[in-house]
Amino acid sequence: MTGTITFTMIKPSAFSAGFTGNILARFEEGGYKIIALKKIFLTKEQAGQFYEMHQGKPFYEELTNFMSSGPIIAAILEKENAVESFRKFIGATDPAKADEGTIRKLYGKSLSENAVHGSDSDESAQREAGFFFSSLERS
Repeated sequence: MTGTITFTMIKPSAFSAGFTGNILARFEEGGYKIIALKKIFLTKEQAGQFYEMHQGKPFYEELTNFMSSGPIIAAILEKENAVESFRKFIGATDPAKADEGTIRKLYGKSLSENAVHGSDSDESAQREAGFFFSSLERS
């Protein structure tokens, strides 16, 4: 399945602002099929495990605190060339630099509260999807 899936999370600030429905609708309107979806509240430890590749970086503590500050929506999305197309679809990491009409431009608050996560490679998509979803939860 490499190349056809990506992993995303609607982050705590976008969830608490009530943007979940709009963001999920945009995913589908963009041609992404939702093949797994769940609401979850990450503990600080789980956020640390998910972002372990950033441990030791200056933003790690802020990131794990933020990602464990409220519920998130985790999802696996399917589409041809999913990772690359989704990264363009959601926009630049910094909402202020994101293209007009992208999810991060519309719903992001700041660099750290940029509304959604998107996998950065096919390998990351597989790892991240596996972190949140068992094979039984994927359809």
